[in-house]
Amino acid sequence: MFAVVCVDGLFLGWPLTFVHETRSRTLAASQEEGKAAPKKQKTESKEQEGGQQAPSKNKKTADNEEHDGEQEPSKNKKLKAEESDLNGKATAVKEFSEFCKAIREHLTIEDMRKILQANEQDASGSEDAVVPRCEDVMFYGPLDKCPVCGGQLECKGLEYKCTGTHSEWACCSFSTNNPSRRGGPIKVPDDVKNDFVRKWLKQQEGNKYPKRNLDDEGIFSGMMIALSGRMSRSHGYFKEQIMKHGGKVNNSVIGVTCVVASPAERHQGGSGGFAEALERGTPVVSENWIIDSVQKKEKQPLAAYDIASDVVPEGRGLPLGNLDPTEEAIETLAAELKLAGKRAVHKDSKLEKDGGHIYEKDGIIYNCAFSVCDLGGDINQLCIMQLIMVPENHLHLYYKKGPIGHDQMAEERVEDFGSRFNDAIKEFVRLFEEVTGNEFEPWEREKKFKKKCMKMYPLDMDDGVDVRHGGVALRQLGAAAAHCKLDPSVTFIMKQLCSQEIYRYALTEMGHDVPDLPIGMLTDLHLKRGEETLLEWKQDVESAPESGPAADAFWMEISNKWFTLFPTTRPYTMKGYEQIADNVASGLETVRDINVASRLIGDVFGSTLDDPLSQCYKKLGCSINRVVEDSEDYKMILKYLEKTYEPVKVGDVVYSATVERIYAVESSALPSYDEIKKLPNKVLLWCGTRSSNLLRHLRDGFVPAVCHIPVPGYMFGKAIVCSDAAAEAARYGFTAVDRPEGYLVLAVASLGKEIQEITGTPGSEDVKRMEEKKMGVKGVGRKTTDPSEHFTWRDGVTVPCGKLVPSTNKDGPLEYNEYAVYDPKQVSIAFLVGVKYEEQNMEVVPDE
Repeated sequence: MFAVVCVDGLFLGWPLTFVHETRSRTLAASQEEGKAAPKKQKTESKEQEGGQQAPSKNKKTADNEEHDGEQEPSKNKKLKAEESDLNGKATAVKEFSEFCKAIREHLTIEDMRKILQANEQDASGSEDAVVPRCEDVMFYGPLDKCPVCGGQLECKGLEYKCTGTHSEWACCSFSTNNPSRRGGPIKVPDDVKNDFVRKWLKQQEGNKYPKRNLDDEGIFSGMMIALSGRMSRSHGYFKEQIMKHGGKVNNSVIGVTCVVASPAERHQGGSGGFAEALERGTPVVSENWIIDSVQKKEKQPLAAYDIASDVVPEGRGLPLGNLDPTEEAIETLAAELKLAGKRAVHKDSKLEKDGGHIYEKDGIIYNCAFSVCDLGGDINQLCIMQLIMVPENHLHLYYKKGPIGHDQMAEERVEDFGSRFNDAIKEFVRLFEEVTGNEFEPWEREKKFKKKCMKMYPLDMDDGVDVRHGGVALRQLGAAAAHCKLDPSVTFIMKQLCSQEIYRYALTEMGHDVPDLPIGMLTDLHLKRGEETLLEWKQDVESAPESGPAADAFWMEISNKWFTLFPTTRPYTMKGYEQIADNVASGLETVRDINVASRLIGDVFGSTLDDPLSQCYKKLGCSINRVVEDSEDYKMILKYLEKTYEPVKVGDVVYSATVERIYAVESSALPSYDEIKKLPNKVLLWCGTRSSNLLRHLRDGFVPAVCHIPVPGYMFGKAIVCSDAAAEAARYGFTAVDRPEGYLVLAVASLGKEIQEITGTPGSEDVKRMEEKKMGVKGVGRKTTDPSEHFTWRDGVTVPCGKLVPSTNKDGPLEYNEYAVYDPKQVSIAFLVGVKYEEQNMEVVPDE
């Protein structure tokens, strides 16, 4: 018999996907609960009820009975001791519960605040926060400060968590179930005149504070839980289990920790509570969560029992970060960029269609974008503020604030101020200070910004248009190419480099593809702050604690700061040099290069008749020419790639690479070939790069890595790093499974008169010395090119083209040889090799 719903029994008509669930412990228990007991069990029960003991199947001998009789007292003692211990725990919990009831009857909220202040505890917050805080302090003793940040500890469920901040960028993450407490009696201010408290304090004189064991108070202690829809057992049963183990049951979804429902609710349409939980973003878990938590005597993680995160009510969407990464990529790749730059009107305001433009007065542009990430507080938000002028001098304030990647949960409004310009400016300034904790004009005029604890940080947008909006859209590429006056082979590569596509892919790959924020149109100042932050971390990591709460706080602060400066839908706590190299250093360089592309391309969206591809080509200041397939250079490059390539593995899929086309490059920003050929120890080397970085390389040349990080890719410090293996470069040229084209760069590099070979990871001092001397360095990989197959190209340039073979450096950090050059004047791009990646182990299903 199914019970009446506890939240709201209304079934909705929106479709839900049925999730098949195998026979679980819940189902098994519900079936067993309804089964008839075996006959033998029934007989034994009747005999016991009648006072008769069922005869034993195996009779004991007299000796055994005597032996059992000797063991009986010790067994009884053990049982009594356990029973006494359980009774003691139950008594302690009961005493605390009774004390809490009495305190709430005899003390006002103001009295509680005064007692907390007198004992140097946090007295701020609502009544719901102050009451349990005061109860805990009076019964168990005043809490010491957090050992990590000196903040206030507070009981949250089955743990005491710090409510303080580790720094301006991070909330403290310290937690414990056995906090340190102060000795001495509770201090009660004289103006708290309460006989009950005085008597209670008198009774406690000379007594030690009891120790609080949160486990004894219940698995679900501190949790408010709602039950929804038809369930496999009665709501009364689950309610009893929740309350028995310290939790509370609420008849409304509002304010609850989670909603418990049967997986069958999805198939049957879902109750109103189920739907409301989805709209509010409240976790919905199966009944197994309660049963397993009780059985294992430990609260199980909600995420492991989730039954609804993939369900979307009509008109609602899931946060991008909750989607499968592939689905999120599809969403953001196709999404319209909503804010393209400093002077761009946000698409959601709908005022651009009315001729709206960003309001400007006395050199100040009233358009701001902010973000904040606090992993400890589960905060990842953005905010947009704009003053938008529409024709006839009507000024509007557009305001949007909410979780990144979840528009449906954002607060959004457009307020019409008409001709009340001063009022609109005052409201804008007020909101800026509310959101950031800083004054608006010092930031806008001088970029002076003092960040206060976990407030939002402004993304410093530049004039111009983010390439994801200003670049050539997919549907325009054909028309743009048709009107281009360049050679068709050059038109092909410029069509790729000027399109929105490769930049969208790059930002999607890194997780910085938030449609609301112009990551591709940041100021050089913002990018410089990112670089300074990275260099600070590089120094701090060397002295950071290896483990414990202090280490957790350190890594959380690093992650919060990076994902605040460069927002993402999927922030996480980074740990270790490899993640800093792969996500921070590499991400910063790519975002920097995309910003260069945004400025080079400009806003050509919708404009194909003016030949934007030729215009961008002129801005590059370089010549790009197709290398014909029957030329010696083409044959040499093809041989070099085939000899030094190994398949790229992405997940379980292996990719080969085939050459599609080759371009010869001469750039005014790079040293000319005539200059390079005069230098010693010249080598033709492979360089891997994302396609999104190519415009910057062609216009400005190679730029050394931002810093030294002791992992491959950055272990040589501020150097330009290349390899003699196409296999190494191909790792970087590969963009995405559904975008199989990429470019490998071939550059002529002079390694100088002396070349230093390194077999391990160089230390900071070694790297500093190499940077200062600008020496040529060869990092020996675990695989090397067969030197017997190397040959000399023109003008004494060595081509280390040889089969990849194991080297003597079997335990080295590098898989392939890498070469570091510290002077950009010693490296010049010679060729761009367009390749196509193809699946090797793909199963081909024939058409029926």
